[in-house]
Amino acid sequence: MAKAPVLTPRADDFPRWYQDLINKAELADNGPVRGTMVIRPYGYGLWERMQAEMDARIKETGTQNAYFPLLIPQSYFAKEADHVEGFAPELAVVTHGGGKELEEQAVVRPTSEMIINDYFSKWVQSYRDLPLLINQWANVVRWELRPRLFLRTTEFLWQEGHTAHATYEEARDFAARIQSDVYGDFIRNVLAMDFVSGRKTVKERFAGAVNTLTLESMMGDGKALQMVTSHELGQNFAKAFNTRYLSKEGRQELVWQTSWGSTTRMIGALVMTHGDDNGLRVPPRLAQIQVVVLAIKDDETVLAKVREIGDRLQAAGLRVHVDDRTDTPFGRRAVDWELKGVPVRIEVGPRDLENGTAMLARRIPGGKEPVPLDALAALLPTVLEEDQELLLRQSRERRESRTSEVSTIEQAVEAAAAGGWARVPWAELGEEGEARLAEHAVTVRCLVAEDGSVPDADDAPGNVAVVARAY
Repeated sequence: MAKAPVLTPRADDFPRWYQDLINKAELADNGPVRGTMVIRPYGYGLWERMQAEMDARIKETGTQNAYFPLLIPQSYFAKEADHVEGFAPELAVVTHGGGKELEEQAVVRPTSEMIINDYFSKWVQSYRDLPLLINQWANVVRWELRPRLFLRTTEFLWQEGHTAHATYEEARDFAARIQSDVYGDFIRNVLAMDFVSGRKTVKERFAGAVNTLTLESMMGDGKALQMVTSHELGQNFAKAFNTRYLSKEGRQELVWQTSWGSTTRMIGALVMTHGDDNGLRVPPRLAQIQVVVLAIKDDETVLAKVREIGDRLQAAGLRVHVDDRTDTPFGRRAVDWELKGVPVRIEVGPRDLENGTAMLARRIPGGKEPVPLDALAALLPTVLEEDQELLLRQSRERRESRTSEVSTIEQAVEAAAAGGWARVPWAELGEEGEARLAEHAVTVRCLVAEDGSVPDADDAPGNVAVVARAY
């Protein structure tokens, strides 16, 4: 009788495979309140690595970290009409505290534009105070009706950046810089994920923004996922909060602003982009464990050698974990590490030591081969970089092979239904065509210029709409 697979095969049921993998790889559990989640240590370790990589890039732009309160007075949400209308269905409101009804209800932050702008209006007085560049790492709450772990949860973790500038051009360029130098560089070079960088349509734009930039990636089933967004807020919030500065010419001027964010959704993206029927595959530059060294048997010589190898590889700059739990069967441990997607396993048993070798198992391309023990420290960095490049190449090839050039709405719907993306001239589609696509659960993910760059305007000549079904 055939042995049942550890995970539901992706081709049979992709959503079930996704849930199986998150459970079996010990990434997260559902929380006690519908839509919340408990992020388990292995999953949180991925988030910590993402935080570290992005935080370094954010700080390179001159942005500083701060922290703002979780509870926001409800009156703040009356100050910017488009913003409050966009978030109203998702708000969680606190009505009682300390056993009494509150005089003013408080909103659990869905995002912090409102409270941060209140303080920006106090902190900005002169052109010398600009640009003001602030980021915070925090949690937010948006009441989610159709939750799915990491992708859509009522509470999630994120970073949100907020900036104020003296001119429109400075704000526009900073939003684009965040999109390219922070998010784009991180997603491509650390997450090893391909993406399309573009401009959101008016319908898909962030509430209260004048322009939203997005990076969209194709998941393993051909659907799109919005990875990150960066928004030009114009002067909408500056007007609402009267955030002005005294210019060099002695005039009172409104600031120009941006906001931008990334979330724990990226862990879900990692699963759906790189995962296979055997589990997760973690890009080596992201992995909190790049190499796991396993003792095959409870043998003193083997255990000593496994620990020695671990120390030597760690000294060589690799992130290493030694698995010497010989009271747990080797096969089970190997499957567990495969599920977790650790890029490289070094397996050591008595016979290997007799031969002066260890078995090198590569998770990303697959396969095993014996390697001399004294060659491991020099070999593994090259192996890890090859695997990093392979994941990015596979992600790019998937998107390119499953993206169709079409000229009609019907063709776009057909391409999306077949598990792919479509590119259609925006002049042929327009807002009317966008509404017709929505009837088939297909959305315009972004607008791109003919040459693949980000267009300067929604209606720029030659704009192309990238359309797909999406998470």
